[in-house]
Amino acid sequence: MDKIKILVVDDEMRMRKLVGDFLLHENYEVLEAEDGEKAVDVFFENKDVALIILDVMMPKMDGWETLKEIRMYSKVPIIMLTAKADEKDELKGFELGVDEYVSKPFSPKILMARVEAVLRRTGATSSEVKAVGGIEMDKGAHEVKIDGKSLDLSVKEFDLLEYFIINQGVALSREKILNNVWNYDYFGDARTIDTHVKKLRAKMGDKGDYIKTIWGMGYKFEVDN
Repeated sequence: MDKIKILVVDDEMRMRKLVGDFLLHENYEVLEAEDGEKAVDVFFENKDVALIILDVMMPKMDGWETLKEIRMYSKVPIIMLTAKADEKDELKGFELGVDEYVSKPFSPKILMARVEAVLRRTGATSSEVKAVGGIEMDKGAHEVKIDGKSLDLSVKEFDLLEYFIINQGVALSREKILNNVWNYDYFGDARTIDTHVKKLRAKMGDKGDYIKTIWGMGYKFEVDN
């Protein structure tokens, strides 16, 4: 199944990267635009965009004008980002057809929860069940089975395995794994990854061999043919 496309519109590159990284971690396809004019162009070039995350304060064309332009042609779900926690702005947004409203600064985890909620309401979510090499992962039920047998994983072990499966065949540095699985809020030793990988491999039995060590860098999840 094709990945769900989400367009992130913000004039701050740092913000686009932060939001984009979290979306990539959840296996969405991310498109970007740095201003409203570019956002409109990107949207009409990609008619299968399932959701737009749209900042209010931008050069050339602000979020309100961008929203009005897109709403003339489409009912695509839109989450507005704003630095102002102003009730009048929120009401204006909902009147113009905003689906959700998030004030800066925000927790990326909360934003992701809003994204998933909006996509569920619009029926755009993809299957949450992933199957590869005898491993079946059901994100909705938070359950993993290997050859039909349930696996008892901690939350972080589950997240780590999911990240490996999503990035199958990709060499992943410890830093990248920390940033994505620990969601930027972990400031300890990267060796914690090695500890979690060791435990995960042990629980996976023979399938633990799918997690290959790349000496001096990190790991790669690769299903043996």
